[in-house]
Amino acid sequence: MAKPNKTTETQVSVTDFINSYVENEQKKADSFELIKLMSEWTGFEPKMWGPTIIGFGSYHYKYASGHEGDMPVIGFSPRKAEFSLYVYSPTEENEPLLADLGKFKMGKACIYVKKLSDINIDTLEKLCKTTIAYINKHHECACREK
Repeated sequence: MAKPNKTTETQVSVTDFINSYVENEQKKADSFELIKLMSEWTGFEPKMWGPTIIGFGSYHYKYASGHEGDMPVIGFSPRKAEFSLYVYSPTEENEPLLADLGKFKMGKACIYVKKLSDINIDTLEKLCKTTIAYINKHHECACREK
């Protein structure tokens, strides 16, 4: 039997989470700015996913192995060391955008940035929108309603 997904939507207040979890004032301000931007780009209000991820919208995935679940379409986590941005899908459109993003590190499924001023927000918007389009095309997605 497949293990249930640990990252599920919760009823925790996003504002309460940021105010209690994020100690650095610049990171707090950047978190609220990301919420504003991602809400505009997706048309969805922020929701907590698991204990530390702020997500926008949701989609359903199912792997060939049979594992399936729901995840936010895009999102971020204001981790202690840096932001984890869950905004990237490996598409032909997204690959060249990384060159214009600014100062970041790439993980397997996320982009790590220290602060918003390190990156190009217009490029981040393009990354988010192409990722939303990719998820919309390949998964059962709440973004189809927008």
